[in-house]
Amino acid sequence: MNDTEVRVRFAPSPTGYLHIGGARTALYNWLFARHCGGKFILRIEDTDRNRYVPDALTDIMASLRWLGMDWDEGPEVGGDYGSYFQSERLELYQKYAQQLVDEGKAYRCYCKSERLESLRKEQESNKQKVGYDRHCLTLTEGEHRELETSGARFVIRFKIPPGRTGVYDQLRGELNFDNDTIDDFVLLKSDGFPTYHLANIIDDHLMKITHVMRGDEWLVSTPRHILLYQAFGWEPPLFAHLPIFLAPGGGKLSKRHGATSVKEYRDKGYLPEALNNFLLLLGWNPGTDQEMFSLKEAAEAFTIERINASPVGLSFDKLDWFNGVYIRSLSTEDLANRCLPYLQQACLLPDPCPNDRYQYLLQIIPLIRERLKAVPEVAEMTNYFLQEDIPTPTRELLIPKKMDGAQTLAALEGAAQALAGVSSEFIESEMEEALRNKAQELELHDGQVFMPIRVAITGRTATPGIFETMHVLGKERVIKRIENAIGVLK
Repeated sequence: MNDTEVRVRFAPSPTGYLHIGGARTALYNWLFARHCGGKFILRIEDTDRNRYVPDALTDIMASLRWLGMDWDEGPEVGGDYGSYFQSERLELYQKYAQQLVDEGKAYRCYCKSERLESLRKEQESNKQKVGYDRHCLTLTEGEHRELETSGARFVIRFKIPPGRTGVYDQLRGELNFDNDTIDDFVLLKSDGFPTYHLANIIDDHLMKITHVMRGDEWLVSTPRHILLYQAFGWEPPLFAHLPIFLAPGGGKLSKRHGATSVKEYRDKGYLPEALNNFLLLLGWNPGTDQEMFSLKEAAEAFTIERINASPVGLSFDKLDWFNGVYIRSLSTEDLANRCLPYLQQACLLPDPCPNDRYQYLLQIIPLIRERLKAVPEVAEMTNYFLQEDIPTPTRELLIPKKMDGAQTLAALEGAAQALAGVSSEFIESEMEEALRNKAQELELHDGQVFMPIRVAITGRTATPGIFETMHVLGKERVIKRIENAIGVLK
């Protein structure tokens, strides 16, 4: 490869939302471009009109930007090698396909789908190699004219030469393929649209792509691409085929294993920093014990040589761990801003949020930060703070184990009395002293007083620290909720 500027591309097809496998491919290409000071190109391979999803392009670009990946050339950015939509480059593909026909390296095939299906079934029943039988390769000029005069539609097929084709993969080394295992594949379909094999070769060449990092599933197609490069007399880029994902427990990742698109992970409340870090280490090893990488740190460390070619098993527990670490690393204001839309969606805070309510949220965030694994959990974890009233807990929930109703009632009545005497600022140390003294007076353990209070004021048995919780709730609400619980026990 010439010592030129590194140019890599991510070329998704808008046939669905951005898959996490595609996001990992984009991330590796982006990091490599940033590591080398090169260019990252976004190219949209939108020639499959039958599977086109109208909002997929919007999702792809929004997901990349959410993950922090910008592109140097492509949609909404432009560049010197556009258009960056394959559907707007059809004349180019048709011109180059015709060039191969004129040079005897490709030919027109008029076979109808019925004949091809019959051929496939016959080959399978005879246990023969399945592929095109070159029926149209030897048609004479007269036969061509007769078919075209009759209006017969045709595709253009590449004529596979004899011999073997070598493929150098940067992760696997030199690989060799027998050409007789490759049939004469279609370059241009009858509607004038190219197949992936033709379009990506032409675009990579004309856009001066130096390195192609793509999924492992494209490795078996690479001999076809090398043969096309040779037919055009072009130098191919360097290839690296990235390891596939295996679902937890093995096998192909699918919807039944959980979220598969970036949008789904975003909606579930995962932070982009966590998803990037998770995807980074799915196939790449820094060679150190470091696990946490910002995009800047990852770009500085990233090299193709440290990518592992072996399939990678997904562990979503690890993603949860990353998410928790990044949540805990956010400032109070940053985490509050990320939580705010979910609290508004749950009708716990108004939209727009008044400043006094936002300031109150800033008091709550430090209490729940350590327990928060995903941002949408914030609604469930904070509703008793943000609601003026909560459903009064049941008698069964209020009475702790190894206590009876009379003891619990005495504990709550004593707590209400003790807390009434604490200053209106509800200072934590003052509350703690008053309640511990009351427990001693009632001849109860501290926990026998604290647990009924916790349940009475929050409706649950596990919360942040009891004194921090009461301070944020405020004296009036705490005493009111304890009195409601006393009413249940009476």
